[in-house]
Amino acid sequence: MEEAAAFVREVPRQLLLDMDANRVHYPKEFIRMGAARKLLGLRFPAEYGGRGLGWTQEVQVLEEVGVLGMSLGCLYSLVSIVGEAINAFGSRAQKEKFLKAAIGAEMGCAEGLTEPRGGSDFFGTTTLASRRGDHYVLRGQKRFVVGAEGADFFLVYARTRPDAPAHKGISAFLVERGPGVKVEYVYDLLGTRGGGAGRVVFLDAEVPAENLLGEENGALAIFYRMMIPERLTSAAGAVGLARAALDVAAKYSTRRKAFGQKIKEFEGVSFKVADSITKLDAARSLVYMTARAIDGGVDDSYARRLVSECKKFATQAAWEIVNDAMQIMGGIGYTSVYPVEKFLRDCRLALIWTGTNEIMNLIIQHEYYKELANEKPLGRDVEADAAAAGCVDEKVYE
Repeated sequence: MEEAAAFVREVPRQLLLDMDANRVHYPKEFIRMGAARKLLGLRFPAEYGGRGLGWTQEVQVLEEVGVLGMSLGCLYSLVSIVGEAINAFGSRAQKEKFLKAAIGAEMGCAEGLTEPRGGSDFFGTTTLASRRGDHYVLRGQKRFVVGAEGADFFLVYARTRPDAPAHKGISAFLVERGPGVKVEYVYDLLGTRGGGAGRVVFLDAEVPAENLLGEENGALAIFYRMMIPERLTSAAGAVGLARAALDVAAKYSTRRKAFGQKIKEFEGVSFKVADSITKLDAARSLVYMTARAIDGGVDDSYARRLVSECKKFATQAAWEIVNDAMQIMGGIGYTSVYPVEKFLRDCRLALIWTGTNEIMNLIIQHEYYKELANEKPLGRDVEADAAAAGCVDEKVYE
């Protein structure tokens, strides 16, 4: 943890300012700083440059990096996100070439998931990959690709069997930047700036067959696995950002005076701080509990529910905490004199990316109802404990 804190302290203030002002589109020096301290890809094997640690340790580092804002937190997480797919489904050659290079910051990585015609509808992908001898030809586009400007390779999902049901006809590829791969547009974002988020177009890009990740038409398993790093990294980063906003506002409340006393003495302020502390601790507890559960080997369905809860709860809590921080500070919090206005702009995206919070609700209830059908929640038929439980004629459902 101290290593991560030291790393975060050393990130140049000017880099944060330049990224937010769109003077920097991809901070390679930041990624190299993390690699030099062996803080990238913590969960992956040492032979590829990682440390072989678990999610429990990684979320601690992610929270710390989160205080720098959403953009650097997301760029830091890309190695964990893309690396998860390579580590879990990649060949040894792919790990040697791509995973090792990403952890060592020799190659930048990004994920191509969202398309212009489909945000949350992953299975509606229209990007096509056709096999031609020893390679695939990729045609289509992906948007909102964080890190697009600096990535040397992309994890891209494409349809390889158009006549099959969507969940049985999509494949994943490791696509290197080169002919036929073009960053067509870099987005001017409200917040979370400087990460080079763009639209990537594939114009008959040739992808070697050995860059197919996992099995052809087998990307469903990869997509489900990727829910874990995408959502858990978002949640942990949001905790760090919320912590930073609360810290700024709480310190301000101990200095700022109004009506003859420090504003922390007013319940309107101190109760907001209390609410924010509670939300922050609750979000952190859920994130850390989920990390331990995944490290402990919970089944995939339960893991999907937990990470969806984490992403939804932590990002919503962060949004509320940052808004309360601005309210505590009043007008000055809305200016660039303090970083809270930037946190507010950054935080808003967290409720949308890696699956909107409405999609999180969809997954949470879906997985819970599956557990309910298998009698997993309690293991005891508590309905039968009611005094009149035997009155079956009173239990009318239709």
